[in-house]
Amino acid sequence: MANKTIKQPVVNGIRDKVLTMDTMNQSVKNIEYAVRGPILLRALELEKELQQGAKKPFTEIIRANIGDAHAMGQRPITFMRQVLALCQYPDLLSSPSFPEDAKKRARRILQACEGHSAGSYSASAGIRTIREDVARYIEQRDGGIASDPENIFLSTGASSAIMAVLSLLVSGKGKNRTGVMIPIPQYPLYSATLAEYDAVQINYYLDEEHQWALDVAELRRALEQARAHCQPRVLCVINPGNPTGQVQSRENIEAVIRFAYEEHLFLLADEVYQDNVYAEGSQFHSFKKVLMEMGPPYAQQLELASFHSCSKGYMGECGFRGGYTEVVNMDPAVKQQMLKLLSVRLCPPVPGQILMDIVTNPPQPGEPSYQQFQEELGQPADMFFCIQLLEETGICVVPGSGFGQKDGTYHFRMTILPPLEKLKILLEKLSQFYAKFTREYS
Repeated sequence: MANKTIKQPVVNGIRDKVLTMDTMNQSVKNIEYAVRGPILLRALELEKELQQGAKKPFTEIIRANIGDAHAMGQRPITFMRQVLALCQYPDLLSSPSFPEDAKKRARRILQACEGHSAGSYSASAGIRTIREDVARYIEQRDGGIASDPENIFLSTGASSAIMAVLSLLVSGKGKNRTGVMIPIPQYPLYSATLAEYDAVQINYYLDEEHQWALDVAELRRALEQARAHCQPRVLCVINPGNPTGQVQSRENIEAVIRFAYEEHLFLLADEVYQDNVYAEGSQFHSFKKVLMEMGPPYAQQLELASFHSCSKGYMGECGFRGGYTEVVNMDPAVKQQMLKLLSVRLCPPVPGQILMDIVTNPPQPGEPSYQQFQEELGQPADMFFCIQLLEETGICVVPGSGFGQKDGTYHFRMTILPPLEKLKILLEKLSQFYAKFTREYS
C-alpha cells in the first residue's frame, strides 16, 4: 500500500505549527507561580526603563517578591564559600589563604566524589558521605532520634524533592484522582505542581485571627468536602509557615499527626524555614521528632516526607539549589521507585550537595573557622546596620552597643561635625538608607 502524504494546512506559504496553545499540554496552561509572575515581568521592564533614563517617582526597583537573600544584599557565609571554592578548584588546597578546617572538609568531600572531582556525576540519591552528614545533623537536631542515610535523598533545592514525592503520590482519573491538601495561604510551588500533575488541590484555610494557626477542625472540613469529587491521599504542612510565618506548637503538630494517621494520609512536612524562628515563645519542632516521640502506632506506620534546603535560614544560598528529603515509613518497593525516578534526572547539582553538607556539618568549637562562622551568624543588629550603611552609602557611624543600650533596643552614634553642606547630604542619604533598610529587614 502506498504511503499517503498527510497534508498540513498552509496559509501564505506557512504551515501550522506542531506545538500551539491548543495542542500543548493543557495542564501546563493551568500553572501559576505568583512570585515570578506578571508583577515580576513588569518590574524587569521598569528596571530596564530606569536604566535607559526614564523618569519615575522612584530610582530603583527593590525586589521583595521572592526569598532570595543574597540578591537583597546578604553576604555569603565565608566558610561555606571557602569549602565550595576548594572543592571546585582543588589547586587552592595548597594555598595558605584557606583555613585548615575548610581544607579538611573539602578533601573529605572530594574523596567521596567519583574521580575525586566535583565535576563528576554523583549517585542519584546524592553523595553517600553527604547523606551521612545530613542524617547525623537530623539526629542532633532531633535530640538523638535515629536517622538512616538510606532514607535521605539529596535534591535540587527542596522544590525538586517535593515534586518527586508528589509525582509518586498522584494517580487516578475522575473521582479517583489524588487529592492533595495544602494550606491557604500557600507557597505557589504546591498549586503549580498539582496543576502540572493534574491532581486535585484541596484547600484548608489557616486562621488569620489566631496568627495563621492550623486548626484540625478545618482540616476535617476540607477533607470531608473533597471526598465527593476526589480521593484525598496527601496532607501538606508548611512549618514554619510560608508566607504566613507561623510556627506550630508541639501540641498542634501532634494533633496534625493523629489526623493524618486516622484519615490514612501521606504527610509532607515542608520545613525549609526551620532556621528562621524569631517570635518570642516560638520553637521549631520537626514533624519527624514529634512523630517518633509519639510512639506506636504513629511512629511505626504514618508515612512522612520532610524537606529542608540551603536556600533559606542563615545560608540564603538559593542559586546553588541544594536540598534534601528524609522519608519515614515509606514502602521499600516505592522507595526503590523513587530512586529510579531520581536516576532519570542523573543527580542533583554537586555544588548544591556540597553546600548542604556544610549546613549540616559546620565548623565546630576549637576549629580555626569557628569564631568567624559564629560572628557571621550572630552579628548584632546595630553592627549589621552600621556595616550595611557604610557599604551602601559611605557613611561611617558607630553601633550603639559600643556605648551600652537597653536590651532589645538598637541605636547608632554619629557626630554632627561635618560641614553643613556635607551634613545635609549625610542626613539625606541616611534617611533614604534607613527607609530602605527597614523595608527590607523589618
